[in-house]
Amino acid sequence: MTLDFENAFTERTPRIVNAAKLHRAAARKKADRFIIEGENSVDAAVSTGAATDIFVTESAASRFDHIVTAAGYMDVYVHPITDRAAKHLSDTATTTGLFALCPPVLWTAGKILAGKPKLVSVPVETAEPGNAGTLIRTSDAMGADGVIFAGESVDPLGSKVVRASAGSLFHIPVARQTNIKDALGQLRQAGMQLIATAVDGEVDLADADLSQPTAWLFGNEAHGLGDLQEEADIRVRIPIRGRAESLNLAAAASICLYESARAQSQTDHS
Repeated sequence: MTLDFENAFTERTPRIVNAAKLHRAAARKKADRFIIEGENSVDAAVSTGAATDIFVTESAASRFDHIVTAAGYMDVYVHPITDRAAKHLSDTATTTGLFALCPPVLWTAGKILAGKPKLVSVPVETAEPGNAGTLIRTSDAMGADGVIFAGESVDPLGSKVVRASAGSLFHIPVARQTNIKDALGQLRQAGMQLIATAVDGEVDLADADLSQPTAWLFGNEAHGLGDLQEEADIRVRIPIRGRAESLNLAAAASICLYESARAQSQTDHS
């Protein structure tokens, strides 16, 4: 694909100005679009048919020629941009020079649960974009059937969340249900057991029955699950063998999802 970089979009081009505004949630809602940056995210968006537009600098077009070429085959609009325009679009200190615009890709909790999932991550009131993206990525890696952000969580379509998910946002169904009670009710109605981690959990992780359909409740980074622990069917503890006081959210989620995936895989092959 030949791009005309002599007439590339600048930081003052209306299309670039409007795209840069998509780092704000209100602008994303109004435009019905969100912006992503970087090789993994843009590649996933293009390959899954989620991207409508790509913005790329001359140097990035050379580095990521395979993505730009694929975008052309997928009828994605590819726009050459200047390096200054790339800095205007980016929310990082060093930009990759590769961006994409996508319509919202979020599912509803009901649609995820209609597929009779066996393993679902339920981050509750997750506030840190990096953690939210990592939970999506980990859930994807462990073969979970979906991620349902419950409560007033960070926007899963925010650029920092998408970047931390490393493309997984486009691989695994992700939903946002602001009413926590409704989310838990839907999970129960779908026949899933609700499991929470707790330092004083009654069941050791190794002894928990993880072979049945399971929804893991992962608490807020600062406050955990609080009283919401009581909504869980099982409260498990992760044994800590060393001197660390506790595990952070991402580490605990990785361990729990891995154990669930392993237990369910053994059941499927027995």
